[in-house]
Amino acid sequence: MESRIREAEVNQLTVSDSGRAGETMSEAEARVRALPLWRGLKSVVSLKGGVSNASFRVADSAGLYVARVGGDYPFHQVSREREAIASRAAFEAGLSPEVLHAADGIMVLRNIEARTYTEADVRANAGACVEIIRRCHRDMGRHISGQGAIFWVFQILRDYFRTLEAGHHRHVPDILRWMNIVDQLEAAQVPLPIVFGHHDILPTNFMDDGERLWLIDWEYGAFGTAMFDLASIAANNSFDAVGERTILEAYFDGTPPESVWRAFHAMKAASALREAVWGMVSELHLNAPGVDYIAYAAEYLGRFDAVHETYLKTYGR
Repeated sequence: MESRIREAEVNQLTVSDSGRAGETMSEAEARVRALPLWRGLKSVVSLKGGVSNASFRVADSAGLYVARVGGDYPFHQVSREREAIASRAAFEAGLSPEVLHAADGIMVLRNIEARTYTEADVRANAGACVEIIRRCHRDMGRHISGQGAIFWVFQILRDYFRTLEAGHHRHVPDILRWMNIVDQLEAAQVPLPIVFGHHDILPTNFMDDGERLWLIDWEYGAFGTAMFDLASIAANNSFDAVGERTILEAYFDGTPPESVWRAFHAMKAASALREAVWGMVSELHLNAPGVDYIAYAAEYLGRFDAVHETYLKTYGR
């Protein structure tokens, strides 16, 4: 299974996934074709992609573009308006392709010819990946206009737990134990500067055009601290202890204090739990063909249990 099932290859979206009630993939494509910005439309080709939007590669007489159709997902705290704000800021900061249109659940970006990273690519190019994350944290905030957003994984987890309770999910009996763990992991965090983070550091969100890296997909872009991005790049790309040291020493320009290491390992556990509970919430509210949310949640629960047990053995119960 891919590192996140919303990146799994699916050929169609369900009603709720395509952005409008009752909208099929063909209707989503028709909306893309009807946009007034095209100059001599040549082709619209459906792309296999994530379950949170329908994607198309569009060609007109002026160039190539990627159009994404997707609605808000309140149960995942995803707002397309905030995503558009972050995407425009990312272009202005030199991190992402240009946004040409964002309205009514459709975002159009200028196409870039680049290959998508795998986990092995991220590990092999850790220095460059950390550097573009540093640039995100350093530069993005000053380009954000309009409504700001905050990402704090511990608040998100508590919100997810309430969603599971409301949906009478089979994991409701586990929530009290998870809540106690979340409290402990949050207490292990240390004060860090507020930055604008990406918060979805999957290998597929790095793209390499042969000359530079791009960082794409800003659904979860928001203000927070650096720690979640740092923990996520390690957790989502299977870094070992040596690789984790490389990440933190590169980001902090040297060996960080033990308190930062503890916060990092606590955040890794929180990141894995967030992935697991993301799958559970998706099981209640999404229904993409070919996607096994139950298996995904189970996979990440296993990762969480392993990371959390290592954390307890290292730092005590």
